[in-house]
Amino acid sequence: MFKDFSKLKNKHKAIFAIIIALAVVSFWRGAWGLLDIYLFPGNSELSLWISVIIGLVILKAAHYIYKGLL
Repeated sequence: MFKDFSKLKNKHKAIFAIIIALAVVSFWRGAWGLLDIYLFPGNSELSLWISVIIGLVILKAAHYIYKGLL
């Protein structure tokens, strides 16, 4: 079963790239929608700033984790 899937994936790389791109976009659309609903729903400006800060903290932590793996 997995051999057939691997052959199909290698043969149709563009189709799989489009499927993966749609999955990523759908995930982020859902994540942003949930943040709009639950993260300071009455104050959109504060919600946006907190989202930016959370994102920067995650990126900085990921950078330190990556440097630790080298």
